[in-house]
Amino acid sequence: MNTYQGQTLSWKLQEGVIDLALHRSPCNEIGLPTLHELEEFAAALPNLQASAHALVLHSTLNTGFCAGADLRELYRGSQELGREAALRGVRDFLERIHRVLNTLDAAPLTTIAAVHGVTFGGGFELALVCDLIIADKMARFCFPELRLGLIPGFGGIPRLKRDLGNSVVRDLLLTGRSFNATKAQQIGLVSQVVGEGEALRVARATAAQIGKFDRNTSATAKKFIKPIPHQELQQEIDLFCELFSRPAVEAGLQKFMESTDALPYLP
Repeated sequence: MNTYQGQTLSWKLQEGVIDLALHRSPCNEIGLPTLHELEEFAAALPNLQASAHALVLHSTLNTGFCAGADLRELYRGSQELGREAALRGVRDFLERIHRVLNTLDAAPLTTIAAVHGVTFGGGFELALVCDLIIADKMARFCFPELRLGLIPGFGGIPRLKRDLGNSVVRDLLLTGRSFNATKAQQIGLVSQVVGEGEALRVARATAAQIGKFDRNTSATAKKFIKPIPHQELQQEIDLFCELFSRPAVEAGLQKFMESTDALPYLP
């Protein structure tokens, strides 16, 4: 199908560009509903990409691109299911989200993330799947997982190492600090920084420019320069699950749940 309207996201194919929009309030938290619809998109992608040369991923919400995993859903699962069942559920979720993100990573299209505002945790990892990141000057990037006793689990560590090297991973992961769009461009994380509210327009213009080139050449070049680190991605899942079973995680999730901040995911 060339168009889809779901509870958490939508997509359409128009003039050779797939437009994938996130729209789950309050800030596109990735839980089971979003995962299910991302899986539907991954299943539809082979047919879509036959008529496309680019994909633009963005958020329709003012709050930002994506705040990451749905921590409230994660906490409820750990409380209601018991530790062993919750751990099985977490591993299943990670295996599924990795399959989706690997599909996007390997797609023979040029993929562009247009980001603004909060681009944290799993949302940051979703953007990292894309070939290019175009950032609104107000965008902020962060891996806040250490506050929960965890590491990123959606593939962020191996993909950042692939793209930028280990020193950037250490800075983001071990300090928990956020990078603004200017810093992100300086280190090579984003390809362009644009004015507030301009990221989607520039991403679509970039996608149109890409359409002037031979699609097969672009796909071949991408496959050559962007290998998927499958072994490290699996190691990340194993490490995440090992950490999830520790008491520090339950304490971190409980603190998040009890927060009265309007945006508790902000550092």
